[in-house]
Amino acid sequence: MNAIAAPETLLGLVKQYSPSGQERPIVQWLVERMRGLGFSSSFVDPVGNAVGVMGDGPKQIVLLGHIDTYPGEIRVRLEDGDLYGRGSVDAKGPLAVLVDAVARVGPVEGWQFNVVAAVDEERDSTGAWYVVGQYKPVYAIIGEPSRWNRITLGYKGVAWAEIRIHRESAHTASLQESAPEAALRIWKKVLDWADAFNADRERAFDKVLPSLRDFSSGEDGLETWACLRIDTRLPVDFPPRELYSRLQEMLEASETDPFEVKQYRYPIPAFKGGKNGPLIRSFLAEIRRAGGDPGFVLKAGTADLNIVAPAWGCPAIAYGPGDSNLDHTPNEHLSIGEYERAVDVLAAVLKRLSQDAN
Repeated sequence: MNAIAAPETLLGLVKQYSPSGQERPIVQWLVERMRGLGFSSSFVDPVGNAVGVMGDGPKQIVLLGHIDTYPGEIRVRLEDGDLYGRGSVDAKGPLAVLVDAVARVGPVEGWQFNVVAAVDEERDSTGAWYVVGQYKPVYAIIGEPSRWNRITLGYKGVAWAEIRIHRESAHTASLQESAPEAALRIWKKVLDWADAFNADRERAFDKVLPSLRDFSSGEDGLETWACLRIDTRLPVDFPPRELYSRLQEMLEASETDPFEVKQYRYPIPAFKGGKNGPLIRSFLAEIRRAGGDPGFVLKAGTADLNIVAPAWGCPAIAYGPGDSNLDHTPNEHLSIGEYERAVDVLAAVLKRLSQDAN
C-alpha cells in the first residue's frame, strides 16, 4: 500500500471477503468495531445483521447498509488513493460511511441512530425484510453508491419469472419445433413486447428491461423441455404482478403445448421518493457546504430502499460514495478522498436533522 492510509472501518470491512451466505465473520468484526467506536450498544440480530445503536432517544434514524457482496474475490490493495477490493463500492464503502459518520456525531439527546449492516442483500434481502418490522424511524438513509455529491431518490423494481415449455419428443429430422426452439421464440416475443412498451419512454428508469439470466433444456425419450429464467427490471407504474399476467397472456395466445409461468425469488416493486422535506434539504445544504454541486439520481437497479421505504412511510433516500458502474466488476475500487467527503457530509446531515427537530 502507498502512503495514503485507508480509514480503519473501510479497510477492515473490505479486507474480509463476504459474499452472500458467508457474512458471519465480518458481522462479528463490525459489531466489535462499533463497540470500539463508542456506540451505545452493538449486537447481532436474529437474522444475522450487525446492528449498532447510538443514543437512546425516542426518535429514530435508521442507517441501513449491506455487508454481503457479489461473488468474486478481488485482491485488496491501495493504489493512487483508491482502495481496490470486492465490496469497496457495493456496498461496504457506503456502509463504512454510515458507521464512521454516526461515530463522529455521537449520542444526541432525544435521538437514536441505528446503523444496520444487513445480510443477503445480493440475493433475497433477508436482512432488510427482517428490519422492516423492528423500527419506526423518522428518517431512513440507505448506504448505496451514488457519488458523495449525489442523492438517490429511487430504484427500479424487479420480478423474476421462470417459463417452462414442454414438447413431445420427435426425431431430429422432423420439422416439429423443439422445446428449446420454442423457448427461444418466446424469449424473442418477450423482447418485442418490451420494445413496444418502451417505445415512448426515454429514461431507463421508466422502461421495462428484461434480461435472460439462465437457459436450460433436457429430454427423457418421451418429452423434451426447456426453461427460461428472466430477470425484469420494472418502472414505478408497472408492478411485478402485472409482469406475470402479461407473460401468462402472451403464452396463452401463442402456445398449444403445455407451459408454465411462475415466480421465483421474491419480487420487489419500484420506489421513487420526493425531492422536498428536511432530509433532502439537509443533504443539499451539506453537499454544497462541502464544495459539491448536488444532484439527484434514479437507479436502474434495485436496493433495500425499495423494501423499507414503503413499509416505514418516512422520508428515505440512498447515499454513499463510489461509482456504481463499478458494482460487480473485477475493477471495483473506491477513492479514499471521496469516502472522507461522504463521511463529512453525512455527519453534518445527522447533526442538522437532529438539531433542527429538537
